[in-house]
Amino acid sequence: QVQLVESGGGLVQPGGSLRLSCAASGSIFRVNTMRWYRQVPGKQREWLAIISSDGGTTYAESVKGRFTISRDDAKHTVYLEMNSLKPEDTAVYYCNADVEVSRLPSRNYWGQGTQVTVSS
Repeated sequence: QVQLVESGGGLVQPGGSLRLSCAASGSIFRVNTMRWYRQVPGKQREWLAIISSDGGTTYAESVKGRFTISRDDAKHTVYLEMNSLKPEDTAVYYCNADVEVSRLPSRNYWGQGTQVTVSS
């Protein structure tokens, strides 16, 4: 019933910026907590940031001060603004959300991921 689709990934130079988007669609009653993760080949998925339904945010130490998570509830969308990008930020970035579907209890969903490559 619910799909999360990330967009905005691509190739950027070190020190550059990029904004990722993740839009939820389907029979959505309410989108609650939303999160961003990333994963590099051969490694486990790394949590980056979380934003609650009331807008409260928390970040992983690896991105704190450089990345900003935000949300637009009218569009069922979560964003990740990434600044001062480093080559080690290269990864597939995934969004995750707790969504109430058709007024049923909240369930967790994942997007398909979008590639971010930081290279000169």
